[in-house]
Amino acid sequence: MTLTTQQTDWPEVLDADFYGFQDQLTEEELRSVARIRAFLDAEVRPHADRLWEEARSPRHLIPGFAELGMFGAGWPETRHFDNSAVYRAWIALEIARVDPSTATFIGVHSGLAMNAIGVGGSEEQRAEWMGPMGRGEVIGAFGLTEPTSGSDTARGLQTTATRHGDEWVLNGKKRWIGNATFADIVVIWARDTADNQVKGFIVRQPSAGFTATKIERKQSLRAVENADIVLEDVRVPESDRLANIHSFREVAIVLRLTRAEVAWQAIGVAVGAYEAALAYATERHQFGKPIASFQLVQEKLANSLSNITASIALCMRVSAMQDEGVQKDHHSAMAKAFATARMRETVALCREIVGGNGIQLDHGVARFFADAEAVYTFEGTFDMNTLIVGRAITGIQAFV
Repeated sequence: MTLTTQQTDWPEVLDADFYGFQDQLTEEELRSVARIRAFLDAEVRPHADRLWEEARSPRHLIPGFAELGMFGAGWPETRHFDNSAVYRAWIALEIARVDPSTATFIGVHSGLAMNAIGVGGSEEQRAEWMGPMGRGEVIGAFGLTEPTSGSDTARGLQTTATRHGDEWVLNGKKRWIGNATFADIVVIWARDTADNQVKGFIVRQPSAGFTATKIERKQSLRAVENADIVLEDVRVPESDRLANIHSFREVAIVLRLTRAEVAWQAIGVAVGAYEAALAYATERHQFGKPIASFQLVQEKLANSLSNITASIALCMRVSAMQDEGVQKDHHSAMAKAFATARMRETVALCREIVGGNGIQLDHGVARFFADAEAVYTFEGTFDMNTLIVGRAITGIQAFV
């Protein structure tokens, strides 16, 4: 796919970036933001509502995403990113402010699946997969959550892996696995029956005994094709076991990297709702004047913008800490918990501003309002992330 959208050299200032945080990006990064924002506005925004209603992922845009460098911003054959965590985070915000489903699709492929191979793979595995995944030639999924194991995955993972010579045999079930209905590879996490430790496996598609069934009737992130996965004696060669994954400890490293970017996605959801509500408030007239002139509407807008601004400030520091190599699990957890809580409050305020029209896709807020619920929950619930922070504060684990 050759990009045909008109591209600018510099992004317009977002009204929601009230304190000008975007100015902390480099000139090269700002130009990249401008190109990506133009593509999102031209190619994603016009189709987002329709794809949401039809519950279809934007697969036709994969070549464009790849051409703009939106897949695999790092991990070429080494363990080093080729741009800043702050830049990658800002791109997550930009995508989510247009379509949270698209942000999630890219996050699963580029964040979870590629980071799993980047963190856990051997040099040979990274060399085999990172290039094709970065070019969008291979799409990945990440199979961790199970029907009976979400928040307690570290202890409760039930999918098993048993070694037989040079092969592993996987058995179990996974749930809510994004991209799994069409992914070329699925990173499956399973418990080794020999040592009871969690290991990672690259399961190529199609594989005998592997079935992925799309989850229907969702009311949030509808354009993300989540699936229930069943693994029945799925055979994986030893060469496709992630060589550097020896326990759940390494899985947590992947989640630490992606959890902070999910916090940025939450900010993007809030920004998208805020922008739609602000536009509506200036156009909608009641009692002979635009509703933006009413004090209570301005209060809602001010509170929404304050939530967004506080979240950006917190997450900018977390991403900078990632660049500095000092980010810990509890830093990502606080960012995800705080940003998603503020997002949930903001989309509700914006829905109120749009009134009864706020439940209809045509007016811009409804999709963000619905999608916020899923973003609030995945990559660790608010409660679990809060307890991770609580453990860091007190030194006492309160999970059970």
